[in-house]
Amino acid sequence: MTRLIRFNKPFDVLPQFTDRSTMAGPRRTLSDFIDLPGVYPAGRLDRDSEGLMLLTDDGKLQARISDPRHKMAKTYLVQIEGIPGDDAVHALRRGVTLKDGPTRPAKARRIDEPPGLWARTPPIRVRKSIPDTWIELIITEGRNRQVRRMTAAVGHPTLRLIRWRIGQWSLEGLASGDWQILPPDR
Repeated sequence: MTRLIRFNKPFDVLPQFTDRSTMAGPRRTLSDFIDLPGVYPAGRLDRDSEGLMLLTDDGKLQARISDPRHKMAKTYLVQIEGIPGDDAVHALRRGVTLKDGPTRPAKARRIDEPPGLWARTPPIRVRKSIPDTWIELIITEGRNRQVRRMTAAVGHPTLRLIRWRIGQWSLEGLASGDWQILPPDR
């Protein structure tokens, strides 16, 4: 039977089970949280990003979740520097041009700070003279550091990045660092 796990990856955790780096000293990995052999991440989430990772022991499901050809929507809650105007939000919706080409159009909107959000350790840097804003960004591709590059391209660097949803699966009710085996019918 296929196993599918949702995991709320904390900040500063590598999205893999082993750390092959010999230079950096010991870094936290998925194995510090998940002790379940035979499951592998379906996609990646940068070490400096937080939120939903899906892991499975089914190669076909892993490909369906992670391969950009399937255009599975991924929802991010993004705390950015500054207050984006309508032009910046519309640019994200149209798609922005990055060094590796234009992005697909995205769904983007300003939101209030998400209620019940866990504290990040360490906290983001705060500047008294520069406000910050939360946006929700939904994309259907997964380029390297894409969300961070998109917000920077419209003049608002990312301060905190949380992947909230992948397709039908979300972080709802899952604390940072916790994981759950999902029912087979999901």
